[in-house]
Amino acid sequence: MNAFRTTDDRSHFAPASDARPKAVVIGSGFGGLAAAIRLSCKGYDVEVFEKLDGPGGRAYVHRQDGFTFDAGPTIITAPFLLEELWTLCGRRFSDDVDLREMAPFYRIRFDDGSFFDYSGDEAAMCDQIAKFDVEDIEGYKRLMDKAELCRKLGFEEMGSIAFDSIKDLIAALPSFARMGAWRTIHDLVAQHIKHPKLRVVMSFHPLLIGGNPFSVTAAYALIHSLERNWGVHSAMGGTGAIVQGLVNLLRQRGVNIRYNAAVQKIRVIQNQAKGLELASGEFVPADIVVSNADSAWTYRYLVDAEHRTHWTNRRIDNGRYSMGLFVWYFGTSKTYPDVPHHMMVLGPRYKELLTDIFKRHKLAEDFSLYLHRPTATDPSLAPAGCDTFYALAPVPHLDSGTDWPALAERYRQAIARVLEASVLPGLSGAVVTSKVTTPKDFQDRLWSYKGAGFGLEPLLLQSAWFRPHNRSEDVQGLYMVGASTHPGAGVPGVLMSAKALETVVPHASSFA
Repeated sequence: MNAFRTTDDRSHFAPASDARPKAVVIGSGFGGLAAAIRLSCKGYDVEVFEKLDGPGGRAYVHRQDGFTFDAGPTIITAPFLLEELWTLCGRRFSDDVDLREMAPFYRIRFDDGSFFDYSGDEAAMCDQIAKFDVEDIEGYKRLMDKAELCRKLGFEEMGSIAFDSIKDLIAALPSFARMGAWRTIHDLVAQHIKHPKLRVVMSFHPLLIGGNPFSVTAAYALIHSLERNWGVHSAMGGTGAIVQGLVNLLRQRGVNIRYNAAVQKIRVIQNQAKGLELASGEFVPADIVVSNADSAWTYRYLVDAEHRTHWTNRRIDNGRYSMGLFVWYFGTSKTYPDVPHHMMVLGPRYKELLTDIFKRHKLAEDFSLYLHRPTATDPSLAPAGCDTFYALAPVPHLDSGTDWPALAERYRQAIARVLEASVLPGLSGAVVTSKVTTPKDFQDRLWSYKGAGFGLEPLLLQSAWFRPHNRSEDVQGLYMVGASTHPGAGVPGVLMSAKALETVVPHASSFA
């Protein structure tokens, strides 16, 4: 059972006579919760509607047989974006959430058993690089200089700009040019790094936000700089502890979250969003509507086609979407102290596997994994003497035609065999609880278009002004936050989308 509140308790909320303009938020992921906080602080009467029985969206928490599993995001960078939300509410983030910095950030393990411990410490990184090719140390330093430039231009200058008009795009063109944004991240890495394994180490990061390193713009080198400047963190109690902290902030501000409240349609009258029609048949009137649901799903299924001249069905269908995710959550009756909190367990292929996933939409026999062991930092997430894990495999989205109900168990078993033969000896006899989610679950449960885990792939022509706007191009009073709008996926990007929202949403006083 989910431990979060699942009833509609209005006892702590503002009365029905509240004269403030009404904002309704679809979805309680990081983007929806952050948007609700910021709108509340701007003077709106805010209410959040969540399809699931608890908060978090992709950051939902599964609890099973005494084990706690974060469903999705587990890597926290740029924690100051969370601290901002607590400050807006007159509180300190550190009073409610205990963040721990990871050391190393990740371990990247190659198929031959060699590995690279990736961190924010330059001396330690140079030592790791020297294990493979000492001549790449200088190239690494040049790459980090480029990453720093991308962070300043792409994250600090552009991240909270809503790219609401063509003027915003034109103003940003010089910065795109300075970043070399027309190149791919792998091309940028290859310009500075020669060893093939080190090129993998320095280019895999876009996969954390749904992008193919051989296609995604080089601007995403900024992720290296984000991590070096602010570290990679995990929360004690799991990512769900941050979600619960955000929920508590909203409760203290009198913002209601209604669970088991799926939205069936955004009602639009004379091109103006007027509120939500719930699956229960209830209509909730509102002055503005903010969708934290997948943007493609929002337009395709929640806004009638007659109200969409920009995000037509054809435009939505023809977008290039991020990969799907196969996630196996499992708990073991023993601990694996040699496995760090975050590990990339790579298969025998890199570029070829990514081509199968992103371009051929073919489910391959081999795979690479992100292995998450949160009990390395917080043993309370499993019963005593046990470990909590999830193994995430990037896979094609649903255009592959994969029959996941038929294939999921066979695929899980293949992952288990690889893990047992590599980093988790004795795994087959140690698993005591197990749960699987597939791209079909992302589609059916999380309303991800095509089952894609991160919305549109973050290609250059699907980023910034070219990504679904924070203020709808089609419907007045409709706004977007989350991974599938600007600036994009990843916890920092999703939180920044709520900041971008603030720049385009009218102040509550304008409704007076």
